[in-house]
Amino acid sequence: MTSFAGLSWLGIARLGLIQTALGAIIVLTTSTLNRVMVVEMALPAMLPGFLVAVHHFVQLARPRIGFGSDIGGRRTPWIIGGMALLACSGVIAALGTVLMSESVALGTAVSLLGFFGIGLGSGATGTSLLVLLAKVVAPERKPAAATLVWFMMIAGFAVTAGIAGHFLDPFSPSRLVVVTATVSMLAMITTLVAIRGVEPGNPTAAVKQEDKPEFFPALQKIWQEQQARQFTLFVFVSMFAYSFQDLILEPYAGLVFGLTPGASTQLAGTQHAGVLLGMAAVAASGSLFSRHGVRLLRGWTVGGCLASAMVLLALASGGLRADTWNLSMNVFALGFANGAFAVAAIAAMMTLASAGESGREGLRMGLWGASQAIAFALGAFLGTVAVDVCRIWIDVPAHAYGLVFTSEALMFLAAAWLGRGIGKSEEHDLPERAPAFGDIAVHEVMAGRN
Repeated sequence: MTSFAGLSWLGIARLGLIQTALGAIIVLTTSTLNRVMVVEMALPAMLPGFLVAVHHFVQLARPRIGFGSDIGGRRTPWIIGGMALLACSGVIAALGTVLMSESVALGTAVSLLGFFGIGLGSGATGTSLLVLLAKVVAPERKPAAATLVWFMMIAGFAVTAGIAGHFLDPFSPSRLVVVTATVSMLAMITTLVAIRGVEPGNPTAAVKQEDKPEFFPALQKIWQEQQARQFTLFVFVSMFAYSFQDLILEPYAGLVFGLTPGASTQLAGTQHAGVLLGMAAVAASGSLFSRHGVRLLRGWTVGGCLASAMVLLALASGGLRADTWNLSMNVFALGFANGAFAVAAIAAMMTLASAGESGREGLRMGLWGASQAIAFALGAFLGTVAVDVCRIWIDVPAHAYGLVFTSEALMFLAAAWLGRGIGKSEEHDLPERAPAFGDIAVHEVMAGRN
């Protein structure tokens, strides 16, 4: 199948299963192992925090990974190889966590190796999967495709957390390794089945040895593209703001609004429900109003950033009247705005990967993926630092947190300003009409297309 024919919704769902598999391993390594280190082993919280940060920072290699897939001309080997590395590294990280009960130094060293591999594996799989989606999904389907694929990744988080949590009780170190190994093996099998036959049988030919460009000159050339450079900056600023409240929202709910741990956990569920609804709204609009193409994605992206800023300002002011403020509705609105801008930005990323010099889709996607990963790592950490610093100088928690949320709102305003020019040069390339979400044309089925 060629990219202009477009992948059917069944084929897109198959690729979404790879995101589900990726999410299944990630949630065990970044959430479950984190909890085991802190609770069962009574280790400092900064230890798993450091390991998760390593997993993010290693993804600076995404541009090089994308460049490698551009040179080879195929994405499937990178997806399979990345998932294999991710699966093995997840088991290594679990083994390292178990070893910490005997030797913290040895266990940390093994876990560090595991989290390093998790970063590389998830970077290789995630970057190559997005490039493949960008090449085989029709432009008018990209908003809905981005929503579907990311929804399936979130489903991987939720389903794995529930099922693995059941089998982890009663907890034992050996049970932790067995559960992690089982999830990793199932993720690998799922990837092999899902990717089979999706990539075109006649992909872009690999670059001949004598024609192979050097990585850094190629990266520099991509950076000189105004669209790629502007979008990289937008991704960093917006995702930095997006992750800034990750680790401070629940403490804010407890300190200022008096919510119990259970109630604040439910609040996180409310936020995720808003995120999913925001994503669904972008997908629906992409099907209903596809004539507007990238312009629609730009509108959702900029509008989502502006809405996020307004909701954060409301969240900051709500703490001043905590007894009457509807925190749950405020957080739901924050989730909706965040979900809308995030999935619209991802769909735009899939569209813009092919802008500029051809054969550099992987390098562009890798550049944006690296920007996102570093923004996530810095945003979540610096959000907690900002709260701690503010509380040193400001005695009232509502005022301290309010100042941090206000700063985050300003970041979203900056992101909205950067996002104004997203895809303007690409609008004329989009098709005139899109099929409805979920529509699979009869001729596609009769032709046996994925």
